[in-house]
Amino acid sequence: WLTSQGITCILLKYRVPDSGPAWHQSCHCHIHPKAPTALEDAQRTLGLVRLNASRWHINPNKIGVIGFSAGGYMVADLSTHFKKRAYKPIDAADKESCHPDFAVALYPGHMRVDGKRFTLNPNIHFTKGTPPTFLLQAENDPEDNINNSLLYYIGLKNAGVPVEMHLYAHGGHAFGLRATKFSITRWPTLAETWLHSIGMLTRRILVHN
Repeated sequence: WLTSQGITCILLKYRVPDSGPAWHQSCHCHIHPKAPTALEDAQRTLGLVRLNASRWHINPNKIGVIGFSAGGYMVADLSTHFKKRAYKPIDAADKESCHPDFAVALYPGHMRVDGKRFTLNPNIHFTKGTPPTFLLQAENDPEDNINNSLLYYIGLKNAGVPVEMHLYAHGGHAFGLRATKFSITRWPTLAETWLHSIGMLTRRILVHN
């Protein structure tokens, strides 16, 4: 889908064990790890992509992130933690900016404080530098309540960050690009339109001889 739009895709396989808020039976709560390994991997990846942008034929000013479910939280984490590396810099890649130029988060999780429906995760810190964001979720999501998206949306709006959000009555969780009978299946078209609207995609003109 994205490559058909002229977008170069790089798949990040980030570290998962203890990389984010993990459920602990002892306290019946999520505990954040001391070392945010998923964020470290995401920051490192952005730096590597920008360092190699010319060689890989990538526009260094049009590098975004997209994530689903837990990956949606990683998108939010990177979008709000880009000024300073979460790890000790080691080479030239870590001198490059790890700021995403745009962000897409679909049915994100971990945005709320445990047991509090309307309290945003305190680990999320919005600034005007937080990139334009596209949010999408189904209201009947059985895994991640739509309050995750709603709280993030409100935080972005309050910080003056451009954001577009789409909520659908049906769709469940983890639908991805899979075709379903629900209207949420058309979300890639909405995302494309949004990317055009913020200048990240340029419409291609077909010339017929």
